[in-house]
Amino acid sequence: MKRNSSKRIEKGAARKVVRLRGAGKTIVLGVTGSIAAYKSAELASLLVKQGHQVFAVMTHDATEFITPLTLQTLSKNPVMTSFFDEKENWRPGHIELADRANLLLIAPATANILAELAHGLASHPLAAIALATRAPILIAPAMNGKMWSHPATIENVETLKSRGVEFIGPEEGMLACGYEGLGRLWKVDDIAFRAEFLLARQENLIA
Repeated sequence: MKRNSSKRIEKGAARKVVRLRGAGKTIVLGVTGSIAAYKSAELASLLVKQGHQVFAVMTHDATEFITPLTLQTLSKNPVMTSFFDEKENWRPGHIELADRANLLLIAPATANILAELAHGLASHPLAAIALATRAPILIAPAMNGKMWSHPATIENVETLKSRGVEFIGPEEGMLACGYEGLGRLWKVDDIAFRAEFLLARQENLIA
């Protein structure tokens, strides 16, 4: 009997989600128009399991790869895709999210969103949130290898890094375009871990 009961305890313990010190924060998850956008569903699920409030903000192109309903179901929060989603609220929703965020995580991030952020453009909610938030920003790029290595993209990445933006990836491998090279979205588990690290680090700085 003791052996059976101890086995049950071990099995139950294995199902528990480990919460790090940075748990229980608000994460704005930006999703852009990359084929890797479908992986944002797994990322949102992991972050919610860690006890965070996740609010997905999608570009128009991202909705062609994954539906807002999928991320709404997994995050248990409304998904923002347009400024017009804010009509029922007197306060602009993107500004409220920018103020509330403990972390802005953009995964996957296309070459286009990198250019928009580097040049301070704000034509859609995700770019506007990036301009307005004072929370740490973590970007996980995903794009064609030639686009990643283009001088314009390299310059945009360096500009964002100089402003304190953190990057994870991309990694090397077979790309959706058929080429093999640097440009694949970094592993989702590692992105979630890096997000936890930045949240914990921010908490320590505030403390």
